[in-house]
Amino acid sequence: MPTGLIRASGRCRGRTFERVLVPVGRRNGVLDTAHALGREPGIFGSVPMLQHSHSARRTRRTQTQAMAKPPPRRLPSMKVAPIKTRSGGRPAMKDTRKSAKSTSAGDKRFEGFTDEERAAMKERAQELKSAARRSPRADMADEEGAVLAKIADMPEPDRVMAERLHAVIKASAPDLSPRLWYGMPAYAKDGKIICFFQSAQKFKTRYATLGFSDKANLDEGAMWPTAFALTELTAAAEATIGALVKKAVS
Repeated sequence: MPTGLIRASGRCRGRTFERVLVPVGRRNGVLDTAHALGREPGIFGSVPMLQHSHSARRTRRTQTQAMAKPPPRRLPSMKVAPIKTRSGGRPAMKDTRKSAKSTSAGDKRFEGFTDEERAAMKERAQELKSAARRSPRADMADEEGAVLAKIADMPEPDRVMAERLHAVIKASAPDLSPRLWYGMPAYAKDGKIICFFQSAQKFKTRYATLGFSDKANLDEGAMWPTAFALTELTAAAEATIGALVKKAVS
């Protein structure tokens, strides 16, 4: 130790302390000292003494043990036991598989729209586009020309019936305007479809149909027909159709 320094040691609460003192003078015949790192009043000051290295290591080891985490607890088992019914089976899983199979079978049976129905929807979309492009003056002439062209493309015997039906409707109700409706010859009043001719070839049916919409005034009691099957246009049939058309627009 350098000359002039004083070492002081002692025990307190089971710990050994040591301090290096620097003499700075005498007060009333007593050596006044101060810690090497800063002066404080009193004989030894109030700066804590230095612990011996073995005491410090023991203290740190004790603190480390106190701060150590306890071993993790073992979690309970999460094993799930299968639920069984009174009969001992598992109907829920079987019913689920059966339901899935039946759903798949139902999806297979559903065929959706037919080719003829899809073609009719496409024709209707094209009709709306064409009507939007036409001017009001050329509208009626162009639409009747489209109806006559559609009738000319029909196979026999639909074409013959469509031609005769067109003439009967025009003679019975001159105010009706011919136009195409889902690719079928139709006749409208004030822009509303009154009646139409559906050929047998249109949707692969066994007969042609003369149909009337809800705009047609055919009300008669609590029930009345709005569609008529056509297999041949006789004179009697033409007279009946003429009367129906006149009533429909009345």
